[in-house]
Amino acid sequence: MSAGENKLTRRRLAGAWISSVISITLVLFLVGVASLLLVNAKSVSDYFKENVQVSVLMKQDVSEDDAMDFASSLDSRPFIKGTRFVSKAEGTREMADMLGEDFLNVFETAPIPISIDVNLKAEYVSPDSLEVVKKEIAGSPLVEEVVYQQSLVDKLNTNLAKISLVLGVFVALLLFISFVLINNTVRLNVFSKRFTIHTMKLVGATKSFIRGPFLGQSVFQGLFSALLAILMLLAGLFIVRREFSQLFEVFSLDLLLVVLGIVVVSGVVICLVSTYFVVGKLVSLPKDDLYY
Repeated sequence: MSAGENKLTRRRLAGAWISSVISITLVLFLVGVASLLLVNAKSVSDYFKENVQVSVLMKQDVSEDDAMDFASSLDSRPFIKGTRFVSKAEGTREMADMLGEDFLNVFETAPIPISIDVNLKAEYVSPDSLEVVKKEIAGSPLVEEVVYQQSLVDKLNTNLAKISLVLGVFVALLLFISFVLINNTVRLNVFSKRFTIHTMKLVGATKSFIRGPFLGQSVFQGLFSALLAILMLLAGLFIVRREFSQLFEVFSLDLLLVVLGIVVVSGVVICLVSTYFVVGKLVSLPKDDLYY
């Protein structure tokens, strides 16, 4: 083979390797995005649940000092995420904003009581737990009524369950598609070297000996593609954080290392498995089939 032909062959192999890396990188980037959504599904669910508000209405004769002491005692309860004290004056302003400045004219005395807005921890935002919490708070002699939107809680729990199911199916489907795409990419890359494999077989090389270099290359290819995918993912997160910083109140960046690990493991494992079977199949092919 002439020097020109060798150079052309090397260019073709380099082109095939680069195109493989680009394809695998794009697929692993999608895997990273899906994994980021999956590992943060609970954080998103908890965020919505902990924004469900429970209103604790105090009795008319309760003083602000007593109500504030009661709010402080609520903060120490294990099921409380946080509280906000609402004085009569603040409650009146909020009602005036909703109903108009003259809404009090129909009342002889101000009907707005002192209240405490309560946000519960996510694990307590379910119909059964809310009833238990409601009874415990309402048991205080200072409390007139505990109010929350039962229909909102029911819809929230139902919709979050549906979203989690859809997200799980989506991620599983994406991983399957990723495996198929990377497998096809690796197969095409290895298939371009089928004559090299056949030559090694002719000189007596065993399957394991032939597989060795290809498996080593596949690990490098998987790691390199995963690194590029991770850089793309981090760049995307940087842009999202700059433009939509409120999203990072929901997403837990502590789980980012888990996502990066999933990307790396997916890239290496899929490339290894695909290469292992493709090389094994090519070694078993008769010479005539190498031309098709």
